[in-house]
Amino acid sequence: MAVCLCAVTSRTSSNPFQGEKCKYAGQSVRALPIRILSVGKKRSPGVQLMVDEYVQKLKYYCSVEDVQIRSNPRNARDMRAQVDDEDKAVMNLVRSDDWVVMLDERGQDIGSEQMAELVADAGHTVKLTSHCDTSGASRLSFCIGGPYGHGRKLRERANLSIKLSSLVLNHQIALLVLMEQLYRSWTILRGQNYHH
Repeated sequence: MAVCLCAVTSRTSSNPFQGEKCKYAGQSVRALPIRILSVGKKRSPGVQLMVDEYVQKLKYYCSVEDVQIRSNPRNARDMRAQVDDEDKAVMNLVRSDDWVVMLDERGQDIGSEQMAELVADAGHTVKLTSHCDTSGASRLSFCIGGPYGHGRKLRERANLSIKLSSLVLNHQIALLVLMEQLYRSWTILRGQNYHH
């Protein structure tokens, strides 16, 4: 049974990940389903093999859905039109009760322990409904942008923006880093020997 701690998380620019150790390490947390929305061209077979391997590893902890979104779906020649089309495609897949994490080169710089806290905190978020009841997020969605980044609608919708590295990463590399960090997060949360 999961520990039900309810935290309201805001979209402020301050870094909510202050500590070095994960506050949930070794505790039971609510495992939200994870959906990864990745904009880009067709993946190389090697990358897809590694993604599939991490999906299988993660299924031990939570359900994972890997969704590929075609870059430049309408073959726009204008960069802004391309980003807008990709933005629309991503937003069509985001539900109102998703906890949305946007991966962006200008996002908050977090470490592995803080990523584990992000995963755990997402299962403990609450929002007030029109009837003053509380309901938490039902899914954790990570969004990896296309070659020109994310569109305005996703930027406004995202609950949090993080970066995986100070380097700009190709979307396939970003996906692999994200998958490994999600797996690492769950091993931290479960107190398993993987993260040192």
